[in-house]
Formats: sequence, structure tokens, C-alpha cells
Amino acid sequence: MDRFERPATEKTPYVVLDHEQGSLELRGCSIHENADRFFLPLVEQVEAYVKAPQPRTSIRFSLTYFNSSSAKFLLDTLRMLDDLHASGASQVSLEWHYEEGDLDMLEAGEDFMGLLDLPVKLVEGT
Repeated sequence: MDRFERPATEKTPYVVLDHEQGSLELRGCSIHENADRFFLPLVEQVEAYVKAPQPRTSIRFSLTYFNSSSAKFLLDTLRMLDDLHASGASQVSLEWHYEEGDLDMLEAGEDFMGLLDLPVKLVEGT
């Protein structure tokens, strides 16, 4: 399967899902008004990935901010990968990166950690 990649804009994050490497990365800001238009292609790609995953799947989120409509799609995406982890078909882990002193993004990472069973590592300073 091909690599799925979207460049960052002022309102959307950089996204790359590399099926062969078993990695997903989101980086930047996610404040678009039509989150479904941005996230649905990614959700479709993740759905395809979970049908034929790599033995290990790494997720890296380095978001500076996201709005509530983005949060829903982020959680939906992470839940699909959490289910993949629970199935045993892939060892999935999430690194949640946040800028030093950004308590809002730290709290968001902690919230996602509480909602998921897959391992989540909070990383400050990036």
C-alpha cells in the first residue's frame, strides 16, 4: 500500500501514514472548520492499514493545538489503532509530544492516555 501524506497548512497538520513502516505521524495545528473533509481520507487509510498491519505500529502526535471537531477524529483514529493493539495483530504505541510548559497539550495527552489501552508516552520539549 502507498504512503499517505498531507502537507501542513495554517489550519491543518502535517500527516503521514506509512503502511510499510507501520507509522503514523501528525504534526502541527488542527483548527479547520470542516474536520471531516480533512480527516475522512486519513480514517479510510487507517481502516485499510488495520486490515493488514505491520507487527509494530508507532504513532507520533506533535500537535500544538486542536479544536473540538479535530479531537473527535483524533480519538476515532486512535480507537481504531487501540482495537488493533487489543487484537494482538500489531503492537501499537503512541508518543504524545508537546512543547515545554504547554499544560493544555499535556492534559490532552493525559486524557487520551486515560481513554486508550495501548501504551502512551508523554514527551515534553518537542
